[in-house]
Amino acid sequence: MKKIALTLAAVSALTLAACSGAENEAAEASNEVEATANEADLDVNASEAAENALDAAANLTDQAGEAIENAAEATGEAAENAAN
Repeated sequence: MKKIALTLAAVSALTLAACSGAENEAAEASNEVEATANEADLDVNASEAAENALDAAANLTDQAGEAIENAAEATGEAAENAAN
């Protein structure tokens, strides 16, 4: 009877130890998935920041073009006024 009880206790202890290891592996896998998701979020944020920077550069180029156009018109009008 003692042998059976000791055998059952040993099997129970081994089972608990195996489950504990599986829990640790599951937790580590969960942490890795979370880290990967965080890295993906960072990649998306960096991509959005780059897109915003390109949009801002395009806007500045448009504004510079408009300023040059306005200056050319003003120069033309000044020359015309001076001739009159």
